[in-house]
Amino acid sequence: MPLPGAVLFPHALLPLYIFEPRYRKMLEHALQRDRMFSVTLIKPSCPEWHAPEDFFHFATVGLIRACVGRDDGTSNLVLQGLHRVRFSSFQQETPFPIARIDIIESRNDTATVETEALGEKVLELYRKLKRAERRLPPKVDRYLAQLGDLEMLADLVASTFVDDPLRRQRMLEESSLNQRLRLLITYLQDEIGSAAV
Repeated sequence: MPLPGAVLFPHALLPLYIFEPRYRKMLEHALQRDRMFSVTLIKPSCPEWHAPEDFFHFATVGLIRACVGRDDGTSNLVLQGLHRVRFSSFQQETPFPIARIDIIESRNDTATVETEALGEKVLELYRKLKRAERRLPPKVDRYLAQLGDLEMLADLVASTFVDDPLRRQRMLEESSLNQRLRLLITYLQDEIGSAAV
Protein backbone atom coordinates (compact mmCIF):
# COMPACT_ATOMS: atom_id res chain seq x y z
CA MET A 1 0.00 0.00 0.00
CA PRO A 2 1.98 3.02 -1.22
CA LEU A 3 1.16 6.09 0.87
CA PRO A 4 2.48 9.65 1.04
CA GLY A 5 4.33 10.37 4.28
CA ALA A 6 3.75 6.95 5.90
CA VAL A 7 6.61 4.73 7.05
CA LEU A 8 5.81 1.67 9.17
CA PHE A 9 8.51 0.24 11.45
CA PRO A 10 8.75 -3.27 12.87
CA HIS A 11 7.08 -3.45 16.32
CA ALA A 12 5.10 -0.23 15.70
CA LEU A 13 1.36 0.16 15.18
CA LEU A 14 -0.16 2.16 12.33
CA PRO A 15 -3.88 3.03 12.27
CA LEU A 16 -5.26 3.22 8.72
CA TYR A 17 -8.54 4.28 7.19
CA ILE A 18 -9.22 2.29 4.00
CA PHE A 19 -11.57 4.08 1.61
CA GLU A 20 -10.10 3.94 -1.94
CA PRO A 21 -11.67 1.15 -4.04
CA ARG A 22 -8.26 -0.36 -4.94
CA TYR A 23 -7.26 -0.55 -1.26
CA ARG A 24 -10.63 -2.00 -0.30
CA LYS A 25 -9.81 -4.80 -2.75
CA MET A 26 -6.30 -5.08 -1.27
CA LEU A 27 -7.71 -5.35 2.26
CA GLU A 28 -10.19 -8.02 1.17
CA HIS A 29 -7.31 -9.91 -0.49
CA ALA A 30 -5.18 -9.69 2.68
CA LEU A 31 -8.00 -10.73 5.03
CA GLN A 32 -8.76 -13.81 2.88
CA ARG A 33 -5.13 -14.92 3.11
CA ASP A 34 -2.60 -14.20 5.85
CA ARG A 35 -3.85 -10.81 7.15
CA MET A 36 -0.62 -9.14 6.06
CA PHE A 37 0.40 -6.36 3.69
CA SER A 38 3.16 -3.78 3.36
CA VAL A 39 3.01 -0.03 3.66
CA THR A 40 5.57 1.83 1.59
CA LEU A 41 6.44 5.48 1.16
CA ILE A 42 5.58 7.23 -2.10
CA LYS A 43 8.61 9.16 -3.35
CA PRO A 44 8.36 12.91 -2.66
CA SER A 45 8.76 13.66 -6.39
CA CYS A 46 5.42 11.90 -7.08
CA PRO A 47 2.19 13.54 -5.95
CA GLU A 48 0.59 10.10 -6.32
CA TRP A 49 1.83 6.75 -7.52
CA HIS A 50 1.12 5.11 -10.88
CA ALA A 51 3.90 2.49 -11.16
CA PRO A 52 6.39 0.70 -8.87
CA GLU A 53 9.13 3.25 -9.61
CA ASP A 54 6.96 5.89 -7.85
CA PHE A 55 7.47 4.37 -4.39
CA PHE A 56 10.33 3.00 -2.29
CA HIS A 57 10.97 -0.73 -2.54
CA PHE A 58 12.17 -1.02 1.04
CA ALA A 59 9.23 -1.25 3.45
CA THR A 60 7.77 -3.12 6.41
CA VAL A 61 5.30 -5.96 6.19
CA GLY A 62 2.57 -5.67 8.80
CA LEU A 63 -0.10 -7.87 10.36
CA ILE A 64 -3.69 -6.64 10.54
CA ARG A 65 -4.30 -6.68 14.30
CA ALA A 66 -7.80 -5.22 14.19
CA CYS A 67 -10.20 -4.33 11.39
CA VAL A 68 -13.64 -2.73 11.59
CA GLY A 69 -15.67 -2.62 8.39
CA ARG A 70 -18.33 0.05 7.88
CA ASP A 71 -21.64 -0.07 6.01
CA ASP A 72 -20.25 2.21 3.26
CA GLY A 73 -17.47 -0.29 2.44
CA THR A 74 -14.70 1.64 4.20
CA SER A 75 -12.66 0.16 7.05
CA ASN A 76 -10.56 1.23 9.98
CA LEU A 77 -7.69 -1.03 10.87
CA VAL A 78 -4.55 -1.26 12.95
CA LEU A 79 -1.45 -2.67 11.25
CA GLN A 80 1.45 -3.94 13.36
CA GLY A 81 4.88 -3.88 11.74
CA LEU A 82 6.62 -7.27 11.64
CA HIS A 83 9.70 -7.29 9.36
CA ARG A 84 11.72 -5.03 7.13
CA VAL A 85 11.32 -6.22 3.54
CA ARG A 86 12.54 -5.40 0.06
CA PHE A 87 10.30 -5.80 -2.97
CA SER A 88 12.22 -8.02 -5.39
CA SER A 89 9.63 -8.13 -8.19
CA PHE A 90 5.97 -7.46 -8.85
CA GLN A 91 3.40 -10.12 -9.72
CA GLN A 92 0.68 -7.52 -10.11
CA GLU A 93 0.62 -3.71 -10.38
CA THR A 94 -3.11 -2.95 -10.59
CA PRO A 95 -5.53 -2.42 -9.00
CA PHE A 96 -2.99 -2.69 -6.14
CA PRO A 97 0.61 -3.93 -6.24
CA ILE A 98 1.47 -7.47 -5.21
CA ALA A 99 5.21 -7.92 -4.71
CA ARG A 100 7.55 -10.79 -4.08
CA ILE A 101 9.51 -9.84 -0.97
CA ASP A 102 12.82 -10.60 0.66
CA ILE A 103 12.92 -10.27 4.44
CA ILE A 104 15.83 -8.03 5.43
CA GLU A 105 17.58 -9.11 8.58
CA SER A 106 19.11 -6.45 10.74
CA ARG A 107 22.87 -6.52 10.94
CA ASN A 108 23.16 -6.63 14.68
CA ASP A 109 26.72 -5.57 15.31
CA THR A 110 26.65 -7.87 18.35
CA ALA A 111 25.90 -6.11 21.60
CA THR A 112 29.11 -4.18 21.98
CA VAL A 113 29.98 -1.46 24.48
CA GLU A 114 29.30 1.02 21.66
CA THR A 115 25.83 -0.42 21.00
CA GLU A 116 24.96 -0.18 24.71
CA ALA A 117 26.25 3.42 24.87
CA LEU A 118 24.22 4.39 21.79
CA GLY A 119 21.12 2.81 23.35
CA GLU A 120 21.69 4.76 26.58
CA LYS A 121 21.99 8.00 24.60
CA VAL A 122 18.67 7.27 22.83
CA LEU A 123 16.99 6.69 26.22
CA GLU A 124 18.49 9.93 27.56
CA LEU A 125 17.09 11.88 24.58
CA TYR A 126 13.73 10.12 24.98
CA ARG A 127 13.62 11.28 28.62
CA LYS A 128 14.15 14.87 27.42
CA LEU A 129 11.29 14.53 24.93
CA LYS A 130 9.08 13.14 27.71
CA ARG A 131 9.67 16.29 29.76
CA ALA A 132 8.45 18.24 26.73
CA GLU A 133 5.18 16.27 27.00
CA ARG A 134 5.90 14.05 24.01
CA ARG A 135 5.69 10.50 25.20
CA LEU A 136 4.76 6.97 24.37
CA PRO A 137 1.78 5.29 26.07
CA PRO A 138 2.54 4.43 29.76
CA LYS A 139 2.83 0.66 29.16
CA VAL A 140 5.33 1.18 26.32
CA ASP A 141 7.14 3.82 28.38
CA ARG A 142 7.65 1.39 31.29
CA TYR A 143 8.74 -1.32 28.86
CA LEU A 144 11.31 0.94 27.17
CA ALA A 145 12.81 1.98 30.51
CA GLN A 146 13.90 -1.62 31.10
CA LEU A 147 14.40 -2.62 27.49
CA GLY A 148 17.27 -4.85 26.54
CA ASP A 149 16.19 -5.08 22.89
CA LEU A 150 17.94 -2.09 21.34
CA GLU A 151 16.58 -2.86 17.89
CA MET A 152 13.02 -2.58 19.19
CA LEU A 153 14.00 0.60 21.06
CA ALA A 154 15.32 2.19 17.84
CA ASP A 155 12.21 1.22 15.86
CA LEU A 156 9.64 2.35 18.45
CA VAL A 157 11.34 5.65 19.25
CA ALA A 158 11.88 6.43 15.55
CA SER A 159 8.27 5.57 14.79
CA THR A 160 7.02 7.94 17.48
CA PHE A 161 9.45 10.86 17.45
CA VAL A 162 11.00 11.20 13.99
CA ASP A 163 8.51 13.23 11.98
CA ASP A 164 10.26 13.62 8.62
CA PRO A 165 9.21 10.75 6.27
CA LEU A 166 12.55 10.68 4.39
CA ARG A 167 14.48 10.44 7.67
CA ARG A 168 12.16 7.64 8.75
CA GLN A 169 12.75 5.89 5.40
CA ARG A 170 16.53 6.29 5.83
CA MET A 171 16.34 4.63 9.25
CA LEU A 172 14.13 1.85 7.94
CA GLU A 173 16.63 1.05 5.18
CA GLU A 174 19.67 1.01 7.49
CA SER A 175 20.59 -2.61 8.23
CA SER A 176 23.28 -1.86 10.85
CA LEU A 177 21.79 -1.43 14.33
CA ASN A 178 24.66 0.81 15.46
CA GLN A 179 24.24 3.09 12.45
CA ARG A 180 20.46 3.14 12.97
CA LEU A 181 20.99 4.22 16.59
CA ARG A 182 23.44 6.94 15.45
CA LEU A 183 20.91 8.27 12.94
CA LEU A 184 18.19 8.21 15.59
CA ILE A 185 20.37 10.20 18.00
CA THR A 186 20.99 12.86 15.34
CA TYR A 187 17.30 13.06 14.45
CA LEU A 188 16.18 13.21 18.11
CA GLN A 189 18.68 15.98 18.82
CA ASP A 190 17.19 17.89 15.88
CA GLU A 191 13.66 17.31 17.23
CA ILE A 192 14.67 18.52 20.70
CA GLY A 193 16.43 21.55 19.18
CA SER A 194 13.41 22.57 17.11
CA ALA A 195 11.03 22.00 20.06
CA ALA A 196 13.15 24.35 22.19
CA VAL A 197 12.89 27.21 19.65
